[in-house]
Amino acid sequence: MLTVEKIGGTSMSALSDALQNIILYKRSGDELYNRIFVVSAFAGVTDWLLENKKTGEAGIYHRIVRHRNFQKALQDLTRKLQDINQQYEEIGLDLDVANQFIEGRIQEAQRYLEDLSNILASGYVSNQAILQAAREILASIGESHSAFNLVNILQNRGINATLVDLSGFHDNKEYTIDQRIRRSLRNIDFSRTICVVTGYAKGTEGIMREFDRGYSEVAFSKIALAVNPSEAIIHKEYHLSTADPKIVGEDKGIPVGFTNYDVADQLAGIGMEAIHPKASKPLEVNNINLRIKNTFDPDHPGTLISKDFVSQQKRIEFITGSDKLMIIDIYDGAMVGDVGADQEVMQLFQNYRIGYIFKTSSANSISIVIWEKFFDKKLIKELQEKFQQVTVEKVAMVCLISSNMDQPGVLGQAANSLGAQNINIKSSGFALGKVNIQFVIAREDFKKAVIALNETLFFPGSQSVA
Repeated sequence: MLTVEKIGGTSMSALSDALQNIILYKRSGDELYNRIFVVSAFAGVTDWLLENKKTGEAGIYHRIVRHRNFQKALQDLTRKLQDINQQYEEIGLDLDVANQFIEGRIQEAQRYLEDLSNILASGYVSNQAILQAAREILASIGESHSAFNLVNILQNRGINATLVDLSGFHDNKEYTIDQRIRRSLRNIDFSRTICVVTGYAKGTEGIMREFDRGYSEVAFSKIALAVNPSEAIIHKEYHLSTADPKIVGEDKGIPVGFTNYDVADQLAGIGMEAIHPKASKPLEVNNINLRIKNTFDPDHPGTLISKDFVSQQKRIEFITGSDKLMIIDIYDGAMVGDVGADQEVMQLFQNYRIGYIFKTSSANSISIVIWEKFFDKKLIKELQEKFQQVTVEKVAMVCLISSNMDQPGVLGQAANSLGAQNINIKSSGFALGKVNIQFVIAREDFKKAVIALNETLFFPGSQSVA
């Protein structure tokens, strides 16, 4: 019963817990094997290498982009990663070996990056291609570091563990990502070893180019496709819960238990990623079930995501959303009856490579919700030049998401719940299947709205629609 399991960055940083609650939990002897662990970098490391995923704060990569000295930043990085190593000496890490490994790896990366920087300075090649290569090299460091440490600890505990470093640092083979994965795994007897694989995989197509910061989940998905496991598992620092326990209270955000890949896509669309959508789709197509588990609650089975699951009872599975959004409303009296107005608007969004997470329209206006981080004043200026009036506002969105909630009264209950808390609905909408009912509200009302909907629409014991 082979499984492919991904350990996220926060769980990797709590490595003692990951060992006890994931790898060793209620297992011994041969029971330890038949598992492939795909590991992320320790928490925060990829932010240092590239940029902070949440705030955008520049990392080492941006020093290369700006033609600034990056060698000292790499030296500082070496010290930081060796400081991380020191935290795990007491659980079995050979500190000298681990420190030598990461120092050597960063020195190798520095030589590659200096060569790229010199080529970049020559002006003879595409900046984009060189910078993308630099991004790939930097990204690979984090996962190579964490995977090496985990294997070293396991081996020092007398457990047979195999490191599969997909970073390709020591070869010039022009493999695709899939080819590299299959070639790296083909001679391993999974029944006799714990296999630890880097969440970064080198390939001719460039995993960062294609998937950027979702790359480790994509690698995890591709590894699962290569070995066709009985189940794919992602270990996170939280449960996939009906609502954020930090907002509604620890006793009122409960693990969902079961859902489907369509619902997982809806969650990803609003920023609550169970898994990157480009990683989940191959699993869905190949009928590989995905389980989301909480590293710090090992007895709980977590939430199983499958292709065909539909809840037998009408229920809301998730109340979620975001307060980091903006709504752009485009009004023009000439829109009515103009079948091309929507296309013209969307072409401008496409030109600026800005996707949307919500769109609705009336006779003379189109409202579009985007992530605030993608907001571009140049887009607004172009819209203003073409249309009569453009309104921009910072907003939040709350969503009711479920595999089976299509019944009379749900929309009315939700609207009444928000109204009772004096929360004005600025816009709302849902597709025919009613997998995701969305409400656009004022940003300051976001947490209050989540709490209100959770109180109204959940019976915590049964997760039923009220």
